[in-house]
Amino acid sequence: MRTVNIAMLLDLPSMICFDQTAVIDSDGTPVSYGELRAGVSQAAGLLQSLGVGAGDRVGILATNRAAFLEVLFGTAALGGTVVPMNYRAGKDEAAHLMADSGTKVLVAESRYRDLIESTRPASLTSVLYFDGDYPAARDAAEPFELVEDVDDDALATLLYTSGTTSLPKGVMLKHGAISGYVMGTNECADGEDHGRTLLAAPLYHVAGLTSTMIALYSGRVVAMLGQFEAGDWLRKVAEERITHAFLVPTMMARLLDDPAFASADLSSLEGVTYGAAPMPPAVIRRAIDAFPRTVAFSQAYGQTETTATVSVLDPDDHRLWEGTPEEQERRLRRLRSVGKVLDDVEVMICDAEGNEVPRDTPGEVWLKTFRAMDGYWGNPEKTRVTVDTSGWVHTGDLGYLDEDDYLFLSGRSGDMIIRGGENIAPEEVEAVLYEHPDVVEAAVVGVPDETWGERVVAAVVLRPGVATDSIAAHAREHLASFKRPEEILLFDELPRTSTGKLVRRNLLPLVEERLA
Repeated sequence: MRTVNIAMLLDLPSMICFDQTAVIDSDGTPVSYGELRAGVSQAAGLLQSLGVGAGDRVGILATNRAAFLEVLFGTAALGGTVVPMNYRAGKDEAAHLMADSGTKVLVAESRYRDLIESTRPASLTSVLYFDGDYPAARDAAEPFELVEDVDDDALATLLYTSGTTSLPKGVMLKHGAISGYVMGTNECADGEDHGRTLLAAPLYHVAGLTSTMIALYSGRVVAMLGQFEAGDWLRKVAEERITHAFLVPTMMARLLDDPAFASADLSSLEGVTYGAAPMPPAVIRRAIDAFPRTVAFSQAYGQTETTATVSVLDPDDHRLWEGTPEEQERRLRRLRSVGKVLDDVEVMICDAEGNEVPRDTPGEVWLKTFRAMDGYWGNPEKTRVTVDTSGWVHTGDLGYLDEDDYLFLSGRSGDMIIRGGENIAPEEVEAVLYEHPDVVEAAVVGVPDETWGERVVAAVVLRPGVATDSIAAHAREHLASFKRPEEILLFDELPRTSTGKLVRRNLLPLVEERLA
């Protein structure tokens, strides 16, 4: 069976909108569909000259930029697999990403040169730098102007996401899953003006990746921010007359708290979608009050394992000021939900034994969709736990369905911390803390936070006479910035069962009491 190579998501609109702007680069340079497609051909030719072919992995370690898309679609055009990497990864995680994926060619920003060279595995045969040798090498390459046919099960991308294991897992997403999602929910570009979307989410995140592909396929200009900063976001909206944007809850909170927000020109905005982490109700209510009434808010819930969005809370559910008092109260209650599942998704709420539970009864959220991942790279055991033989994805999220089919989430079946849209496994942070010679015990919990959703707090038992300064320095050296504990609290002992197992649910109130 043949499917649509994700490179066609750019090829198809480029045939129609050749001279139209496709991307406004992070430095403000406009790039047309024709120019971007030519860059993809050159990038594919360069990668082919470096030995990249069907199934080979090409890594990208960089902030958002147009050239990122050249390498992404260029890899796909050859039938290769793109591996977008978290540019905030610490040394240990970066080493894992490169080695575990078996990346053959890596294209990166030169700021990461020392990190790459100190962790480079034998499988990595070539490294190029966007702000170094890449542009000249790309321009000198013989262009590869075709798009290879791919099988339905061909691997399009490996997106690494933290789980309950100590290091991130590679989620395998197929061409059919991504292209089917994009093409099944959007119309292809037709040459008309479809607005401008502001990309602030990183391209190594499934939300940033899929929202970019949707915008390009549907003929909407993608204006890029290299990295999110509230003032830059507000200025970009005004300068580029942005119509659409995606924000994680942390970004939303930072925008609302920025001194420039009150005077910012947001008149061009038509729609703002938020997701990737639980949205504190207080923050979205502030946003609804603060943004122009003409802005349509929507919430998207999904996972990397389901190729992004599986449910949506529609704009109508955010119009808290409309209708009778009863209707307003119903909207206010639904604002705590993640909406209704999409047409290509089935949902089931199950108890610990896998039995479906009645409406309004909490359980684990199970999802079924053709977009489900092909598994975790090199980890069949974890794959079997997450995707059962009937194709149900066991999300690890706890929740319930109400009588109107709205899905409400109520936490995690595990102990995953979600900070600013990023999944953080407590065990990963604890493992690093335990490497410090003066740490006797360590436990990490996520404490609710209005800005970040959750923040990372460590509870440690140290050897006598040791201060937490050296522990914090150790965390800075070995952990990505977003995974480092923001507070390190000293305890004489941690709550454990009689067999020595940490009782994390008993630790959280102790931590919150200390922080109060």
